[in-house]
Amino acid sequence: MKTLLIKTHEVWLEMLMAGFMSHTQNRQTLYDFSDILFRHFTWIEHEMIERKEAYDYDRDIIPIKVDRLSDMLKAITTHLLDLKLQLLGMENKALASRITSDLTYMVSVLGRMNDEVITAFSMERQMPNMQLSEEARDALTLFLFDESYKEYELIMVYNYLKAHSDDAYLNRIFQILIDESFFHLKCFGDMMAKMGILAVPRIIMKELYQVEDVVKFLKDGIEEELAAKEECKKLSDAVGNDSKELSDFFDFINAQENYHIDLMKDALAYYARGAHE
Repeated sequence: MKTLLIKTHEVWLEMLMAGFMSHTQNRQTLYDFSDILFRHFTWIEHEMIERKEAYDYDRDIIPIKVDRLSDMLKAITTHLLDLKLQLLGMENKALASRITSDLTYMVSVLGRMNDEVITAFSMERQMPNMQLSEEARDALTLFLFDESYKEYELIMVYNYLKAHSDDAYLNRIFQILIDESFFHLKCFGDMMAKMGILAVPRIIMKELYQVEDVVKFLKDGIEEELAAKEECKKLSDAVGNDSKELSDFFDFINAQENYHIDLMKDALAYYARGAHE
């Protein structure tokens, strides 16, 4: 089961990266499949928790640098077929059947996808139809690398907290934060691909998601969100003279962080009342 969890984690990220690489109608299908694979990941995780099996979010390095989408799809297909074989040993036959059916359909669809030339690794560091100054490009590049990792980290941290909580009130908050981080990760990953700097977020240390003091974690999270807001504001100012479109986008992201802070404050107040016990 641990190997199944790891390999599902990896192929979920591979499918998501393939979505970022695509610039045709393939993209939405790849995004949809990555969302399904993430759900598979959470279902397998739940099985392990129910069986009291130890696990973590460790995984291997994921190579994604390809010249053509077909090369990435072939690698993903191989990994999906490997997952199908590993599912044969799963005790929960209903879940194994559901995941197997999904994987079979994915393999079929990937095999029919039109090929594309990939430009997500060109290192041009320029947004399409925008003339960014060197200062703006540098600021945007640094921001995207930092924030894409942060959003991936938040997805995994809040998912881990949700997976180990039976509290409906807190889980609602955790799920909102997961969904919001997914949206931000997809936005930033798309921008990285357009700039030719696409990369897989680095592996997360166990200490970041295996949280023992949730109250401290939430307090630290609020401080991190406030810092992220400042970085968003700086970036909006840096690109403002070159692109109002980009500046407006980062103001939009900045405003969303306000609600994330309020949600974490809400969770803190809930803990302070002792309502989670």
